[in-house]
Amino acid sequence: MRKVLVPLLWFLAFSWLSSCSLDDDTPNFYFTTLKTVEAEMPESFELNETYDIKVTYVRPNGCTYFEKFEVYKTGETDREVYLQGSVLTNDDTACTEALEEVIATLKFNVIFTGEYHFKFYAGQDQNDSPVFLEYSVPVADAQTN
Repeated sequence: MRKVLVPLLWFLAFSWLSSCSLDDDTPNFYFTTLKTVEAEMPESFELNETYDIKVTYVRPNGCTYFEKFEVYKTGETDREVYLQGSVLTNDDTACTEALEEVIATLKFNVIFTGEYHFKFYAGQDQNDSPVFLEYSVPVADAQTN
């Protein structure tokens, strides 16, 4: 009996493992840019300090998740900030359609003096041009403190 049972178990295990196809390269998600609602900026920065900037964004449905911040340096102290999300496209997943405002934290290190200018992506206008929320934050002079 044992001589029959062991090969049968191996056969069943191999059949089960081989039924999962690793050749299915159909993507089950895609990336999207999330819309910023607001950013909590300090009144000023101090040189060589790191700040936690709370950014509120819109999560358009239950299948969209925050992935990371994309920060582009467009000048010495100018930054464009985009929130990258991923959207699950798995047919088995039921997604809620409710909009939800969520907060993510951007860690920002101040390495220049002067004034920082931030532009947070907030969506598209009627002409499909990007719209930004803009903030300016001065760097406090270390000698005046």
